[in-house]
Amino acid sequence: MDLQDQLKNLFPDHTPEVSEESTEENSDIWLQDDPIICKYEKRKGKPITILEGYTGATEDFKKLAKDLKQKLSVGGSFKDDKIIIQGDYRDKIMTILKSKGFNVKRVGG
Repeated sequence: MDLQDQLKNLFPDHTPEVSEESTEENSDIWLQDDPIICKYEKRKGKPITILEGYTGATEDFKKLAKDLKQKLSVGGSFKDDKIIIQGDYRDKIMTILKSKGFNVKRVGG
């Protein structure tokens, strides 16, 4: 007897709610018409990727930074309306942002 059967025995009148998964991952993030700038720099000899040019709320940009860092499994920060990702991940970041519906422009190289 698995857990579902045990729950049905305990609560026979309960009907489980069907959770509808949203097809869009970014339903809570505002999409803009202007492209987000994706730059590559070296600071203290180490490569970083910088995203700037988002005109929405800073909370949405922070959520986007957290999501990017988790998907890429890298460190980074959010400072001065810029997302700074450790390493050169321009191609991966651009594909992730395009899948979310953002326009992305690659600058530098």
